Amino acid sequence: MTEDIGKKLTTPKGKFALEKHIKEAFENSDDGKSGISDACAAVVAQEGSASKKLFSSKLFLENIHFDLTYFPLKHLGYKMAAIAVSDILAMNGTPTGLGMSLGVSNRFSLEALEELMGGVRIFCKLHKVKLLQFEVNTSLLGLAASVSAFGEVMPDKMLARKGAKENDLICVSGDLASAYTGLILLEREKKAFEADPNTQPDLDNYHYVLERYLKPEPRTDIIQALAENNVMPSSMTVVANGLAAAALHICNASHVGCDLYEGKLPIDLLTFQTLKELDIVATTIALNGGEDYELLFTIAQKDYDSIQKIKDVSIVGYVKDYASGCNLVTNDDKLIPLTAQEFAE
Repeated sequence: MTEDIGKKLTTPKGKFALEKHIKEAFENSDDGKSGISDACAAVVAQEGSASKKLFSSKLFLENIHFDLTYFPLKHLGYKMAAIAVSDILAMNGTPTGLGMSLGVSNRFSLEALEELMGGVRIFCKLHKVKLLQFEVNTSLLGLAASVSAFGEVMPDKMLARKGAKENDLICVSGDLASAYTGLILLEREKKAFEADPNTQPDLDNYHYVLERYLKPEPRTDIIQALAENNVMPSSMTVVANGLAAAALHICNASHVGCDLYEGKLPIDLLTFQTLKELDIVATTIALNGGEDYELLFTIAQKDYDSIQKIKDVSIVGYVKDYASGCNLVTNDDKLIPLTAQEFAE
């Protein structure tokens, strides 16, 4: 991620000059009309369009959602955009735009903000979305960001957490636990540095898990592959806070139960080995670690053969009746009720 946000200028004076400087680095449409608005995003639907407009908003706070001790600003900008867009994908939508509002303290220079927004700009180019709104405000608490994502979907293609049916298959994209493993390693090295500033970080063999945490990718490829193979899921959500929470979201909304199989959880070999070195059970992190931003969805059993054609999708369980509850079937065939922190009473 080496691309610069644009031509370096002398430091803009004032809030509006800074916003103008950032906005000028983004190339939007060629029609000269749908540029970045001053106060809010103005999205004009095509004439005769029957699609539904989608909107998602995420709040990111320094020292709560990210730690700048080890998080490069360019990666942070990219990740914030990816997280916001993932919610659009979870409704089977096509992302079209982003809006960003930043709160920054006086310790952030123009160059630092250019670095942050440079990551957003790279995301926009790679994923063909536009920056529709941008503003900067003063913060007394470090860096804060509100990121909005816009998209669209045809009504008959729109998905939600509600819709899973008994006997549906439960599928997940990618692999689980890698991102949170990367976070664990970064926190470990931060503590080592705080104890001894002369220590050198020991991260050479962990590039995959670090990238999974620092630079997640929205699974646009999975949405496209489902359409190409004529697979229409019955429900879908994002795995943001672990597989258990995502499964519970779908089951609660759909009024169903489920069984997830420990032996079917997609866990990368490096992730498994790293967690073993740290004396942490990989299943625990896959279920409750978070930061994966993969897609969890349910499909009818008739689509079994079609889903096998889609790369990077695993069938991890099936939907049951509501009375059966939501459970993990362990490798030794024990039934353990699924729990997740956000569902704690």
